[in-house]
Amino acid sequence: MTVRISTLRLTESGIATLQKRQVEMAESQERLTSGKRVLKASDDPAAAARAERALAGQMRAETSQRAVDASRTAMSLSETAMADSIELLQQAREAMVAAGNASYSDQERRNLADKITAIRSQLFAVANRTDGAGNHLFGGQGATAQPFVDAPGGVAYHGIGGERRTEAGTDLPLTVDGEGVFMTARTGNGVFQTRAGSGVTQAWIDNGQVSDPSALTGSTYTLEFSVSGGATTYAVLKDGVPTAVSAAPYTSGQDITVDGMTFRISGAPAAGDSFSVQPSTSTLSIFDVLDRAAAQLATGGRGPAQIAQGNSDALRDIDQAMARLQGARALAGEMLSRIEGETSRLADQKLSAQIQRSDAEDLDMTEAISKFENMQTGYDAALKSYSMVQRLSLFDYLRT
Repeated sequence: MTVRISTLRLTESGIATLQKRQVEMAESQERLTSGKRVLKASDDPAAAARAERALAGQMRAETSQRAVDASRTAMSLSETAMADSIELLQQAREAMVAAGNASYSDQERRNLADKITAIRSQLFAVANRTDGAGNHLFGGQGATAQPFVDAPGGVAYHGIGGERRTEAGTDLPLTVDGEGVFMTARTGNGVFQTRAGSGVTQAWIDNGQVSDPSALTGSTYTLEFSVSGGATTYAVLKDGVPTAVSAAPYTSGQDITVDGMTFRISGAPAAGDSFSVQPSTSTLSIFDVLDRAAAQLATGGRGPAQIAQGNSDALRDIDQAMARLQGARALAGEMLSRIEGETSRLADQKLSAQIQRSDAEDLDMTEAISKFENMQTGYDAALKSYSMVQRLSLFDYLRT
């Protein structure tokens, strides 16, 4: 059986082979240009799926890093604001220490009151500080509205308690609960609060300390003084109920211990004077502390005992407010440290995703270049062969 291959069929076959090799070379050249082995899903479906998953992981890491960067900015600004607040309170404390100078006149104390009022205004501005984009640092969950408002009865917090935070994967704060920082310091010495009753002018009570933690009851105590025949005594009431201490002799400056709490009352209490000792609460506003300090310094005609009591209470409350701010600042510092750790973790996660994506779709350049050169050599050979075949005809044969 004779098989005949026409010249046309031979030509078509040669052209098809050349075109196929041209397409293969173009695709290989495109891969070399892009550096990618997988340009479309059909090139390698499994590798394309792996690359897509890796790309999604990389994008998640980048999105989380933007949130972490926002948290870093907020915490840095908040930490700076709290540092400024502590510095302002330190200035107020120095003014109160100066006010204790017995040689100061009422006018000099009024001058110090003006200084504390100015400090209070600066602190109010710091508490309402923004991040430059309109978000209040201490606005809690409502960062767009001014959190602290100066009302007739004192500064009120109009923010929303709590914090705005990043997504669950990072869970970092974007704002600070301003109420917790500026409005919830501990009253008294942190465990209990001593207070002189109204009308006490010749005696004062110190801040006291815990002498026996196991004896603390959490009750409110009142010391009522009596004066008879030149002798001063006091009775102790617990939650308004008389106790066994009913006519204890009083000595100025001597320790008085009641159920694990020790404090001192100095001066000469008058008959009917009273002092209270009650559990501390987390209700001390920094702004109220400064308002009270300025008000008592601006009041003239006070006696030494009243001045001593006012200064002692103001210094105690300022110290408690500073302690609250220092604790909040330390927490912000811890957050900044955690943010650095989160940044490192996300960088590792992003790098891992990039490596996985590269392994799935990137081209081995050395192998690809060698393969392309082989394809080019083969194409050149095929082109020359086709060219030689095309020149063959009956006339060419007869001329030989």
